[in-house]
Amino acid sequence: MLKIAIWSSLAAASASISQPVAAAQDVVAPSFADLKALVGVWQQADKPDSPLRIRFSLTAGGTAVVEEWLRGSQPHSMTIYHRDGKSLIATHYCPQGNQPRLAMLPPSAAKVLRFKFRDATDLDAARESYLVALAFDLSREGRIVRSETYRREGNNEASEMQLVREQQSGVKTERLSVFKVGVIGAMEIRHF
Repeated sequence: MLKIAIWSSLAAASASISQPVAAAQDVVAPSFADLKALVGVWQQADKPDSPLRIRFSLTAGGTAVVEEWLRGSQPHSMTIYHRDGKSLIATHYCPQGNQPRLAMLPPSAAKVLRFKFRDATDLDAARESYLVALAFDLSREGRIVRSETYRREGNNEASEMQLVREQQSGVKTERLSVFKVGVIGAMEIRHF
């Protein structure tokens, strides 16, 4: 009887081990895909004549999203977004010379990505301002509400900016899907 009980227990344990385990839901992938969808040039919705442009691009084989702030052709600052296991990290390269790293907070039901200060390199917190919070509200098609909070001498200063895709005069842009064996990409065609 004891042999049958042990055999039954081993058989049950073996069956449970051989059953496929459902993969843990990847909560970062949809948020990272939302960031990747921002690729292109954006401008302030309420100040179209401003020289400020924010350009999103992919690098490192699509594993990182680069957000560059440009004043005309002059680079101002940069933030790089990338995965870190089950987290999404933003490293901000500030004109003040510090590099705050922010981690994405758990995603909300709405299409809002929120990042909170994790740590920083080359930061003199007593003398420099630095980024402590960053958010993207992506709930409206073709519009980003970008908010950020900087801390200086213990005080927080929040700001918000509404961005729309840059429109080039006289240029109509279409996005076409391109399919290759094993690769799916996008191509932009411009009509003048």
